Amino acid sequence: MIKKLILVFLAVMLVLPMAGGVLKGVKMDDSITIDGKTLLLNGMALRKKVIFKVYVAGLYLPAKEKSAEKILGADTCRVTVMHFLRSVGAGKINGAWYDGLEDNTPGHSKELKAKFDTLAKYMEKMKKGGKIVFTYLPEKGTIVKVNGKVKGTIEGKDFADSLFSCWIGKKPGPGKSFKEDLLGL
Repeated sequence: MIKKLILVFLAVMLVLPMAGGVLKGVKMDDSITIDGKTLLLNGMALRKKVIFKVYVAGLYLPAKEKSAEKILGADTCRVTVMHFLRSVGAGKINGAWYDGLEDNTPGHSKELKAKFDTLAKYMEKMKKGGKIVFTYLPEKGTIVKVNGKVKGTIEGKDFADSLFSCWIGKKPGPGKSFKEDLLGL
């Protein structure tokens, strides 16, 4: 009888969808729907600075993918959610964007730099519990939402690739283990 119950329990657990991920108290759904397309939670990562836990990020993709090159090479919908665990000033956030641009897109164009300038204008001081969501839609651009408000859309796959490279590029600002966690490695 106990063996039957265990087998039934295991069978149910294999059939039920995963409820998503939880990291440092931040829960993210296993999937989200954008423009009628389902994106899957690829991975979650914790951004730490010295001893401080800054934010938890989640990366959503059309299908699970462990290769940053394939993710950045594909012109498909992708989403990154940043859930802040502490207050961070807009200046520090913008500094990280510009560092990520320099580190991961060397020799970038003036036009791409101008897109990061636009991103910097969208930033505001983030308080504990605040959220920034970046949604890249091919042919539309990257929608930037800060604390539930759409700040604007920045056109171009070049911008999306440079932005997402800040987390999964060759020199991710938050570090190698952060990148690996987003990629599910």
